[in-house]
Amino acid sequence: MFSKDRWNEILESLTANKFRTLLTAFGVFWGITILVLLLALTNGLKNGATVEFNNFATNSILTWSQGTSIAYKGLPRRRRFSLKLDDIEALKTQFPEIKYASPRNKIGGYRGGGNNVIRGTKIGAFGIFGDYPNYINQEPMDILEGRFVSYSDIEAKRKVCVIGVDVIAGLYDKDETVIGSYIEINGVNFMVVGTFKKPNSQGDAEEEANAIIIPFTTFNQAFNQGDRIYYMVITAYDAYDITELKEAIFSFLRVRHNVHPNDKRALGHRDQSLEFKKMSGLFSILSVVGYFVGALILLSGIIGISNIMLISVKERTKEIGVRRALGASPWTIKTQILQESLILTIISGMTGVAFSGAVIWVMNYAISKNGPVQNFINPSVGMQVIFIALTILTVSGLLAGLIPANNATKMKPVDALRIE
Repeated sequence: MFSKDRWNEILESLTANKFRTLLTAFGVFWGITILVLLLALTNGLKNGATVEFNNFATNSILTWSQGTSIAYKGLPRRRRFSLKLDDIEALKTQFPEIKYASPRNKIGGYRGGGNNVIRGTKIGAFGIFGDYPNYINQEPMDILEGRFVSYSDIEAKRKVCVIGVDVIAGLYDKDETVIGSYIEINGVNFMVVGTFKKPNSQGDAEEEANAIIIPFTTFNQAFNQGDRIYYMVITAYDAYDITELKEAIFSFLRVRHNVHPNDKRALGHRDQSLEFKKMSGLFSILSVVGYFVGALILLSGIIGISNIMLISVKERTKEIGVRRALGASPWTIKTQILQESLILTIISGMTGVAFSGAVIWVMNYAISKNGPVQNFINPSVGMQVIFIALTILTVSGLLAGLIPANNATKMKPVDALRIE
């Protein structure tokens, strides 16, 4: 039941020594601020580190041939071999767990030097990729204009291409029409049917923006690749773990290419799923550390409140004795002490939450104005963190006032009235 007199007493008690109350509240304020900011910074680092995974199906592996390291079936050691286009269909048939298996071929690259693309008087060095339409499901792209390569392009071996935003910047004037225009790649003319950018790109974003994608079959025919594959991207259905499947996949490919069963170096690979799990585990640990460090700082503030409440109870010994003599029950005295502790803790704690929220807003505003910081994006905390913080504050406030409240109710009215 709401009691105006009770709240007036609590307010009077907390403001009797304002400076002492302020210093005590600051401990809780700072503890909860550090807790929320640590978790927000951890999330910012996690968002930054995982942005490249957001641009790639995480339940995937990339694999390519590297040459054998063990002689086998009369074939020499250090034999070079290539993955073939028919490996893709064989894998899909052998492993129904595979959702997508996409071949990729590549030539050039803006870092490799050597201009390989011409448009009128403009030239540039870009990465040229041969892809199947399914690849966009494995490495999502934002199609800005036009379309991606299609299966009809694959079947007809059409000389069409989809170009990245930096290719446009390098070969086209501002406001110039891109779709329907032609560019020359290694002496072969291709019509531009689409433009793209990678969502939330970081890390190797410059290379991605400088990419030109053409149909895989057209690539192999135009650049004399036969049925060879530079590398393939294999993605499993969500119900299956590609990390558990990869050894069986590699064994299958070794058999197809007459590679020794124990030759682990013949096929190179990158396990996106395993890397994602490792990174997720690291940031889970960092979140636990954040909670632990914030809780320790918060604990020091709670201890401070408990000590101040003990001092307050001692200073009000005579007052408590009078109230007990006038008929106040032990529970009434205990409730008031607990309320004072709880109110001081919650007010100071929620002020800390509000302050940390303002700091997080400033960080995000600075990032939006100045562009994303490498490996640091969108520092934030979810509502569950605020709920946890509120729960911690409530429990801590009650615990901080529990010992002083018990001490207050243990006093006998006569003994309390005798204390000067």
